[in-house]
Amino acid sequence: MKAANQKVKKVLAASGIEFEITLLPAAVRTARLAADALGCAVGQIANSLIFMDQASARAVLVMCAGDRRVDLAKVRRETGLELGKADADFVKRETGFAIGGVPPVAHANRLRCLLDKSLQQHAEIWAAAGTPESVFRMGPQQLQQITGGDWLELSQS
Repeated sequence: MKAANQKVKKVLAASGIEFEITLLPAAVRTARLAADALGCAVGQIANSLIFMDQASARAVLVMCAGDRRVDLAKVRRETGLELGKADADFVKRETGFAIGGVPPVAHANRLRCLLDKSLQQHAEIWAAAGTPESVFRMGPQQLQQITGGDWLELSQS
């Protein structure tokens, strides 16, 4: 297990939720590839997307189901935040993880987390565990517990 996985494992263990980090045979950089590797629905993949708040230049984590896309206009209506794209350097600096492996926890800096209600469609969801070839499974309630995120309507199909 890589150092990035160990960071995630430590935070998850401290949270008190049951988890197991699953290492996949190859990097899965899309929700479709992850779902195929895990044998689950694409909607069970919890995408961790980092955006930059245009007002504060701080990172914001938006999580949504793998079969959905974040709608920035909905984010603005729901939260008042004007979010913009974050480049790979910004993501690495703010989270400590590379794009494709950003987990919902264990970030380098404290992030505001927004959870799209699309993640509540399934009893079990899978999130990145620090690298593009690692994931862990949990329920939507556990995701909210470990992130402190708010459930909002933020996506479109």
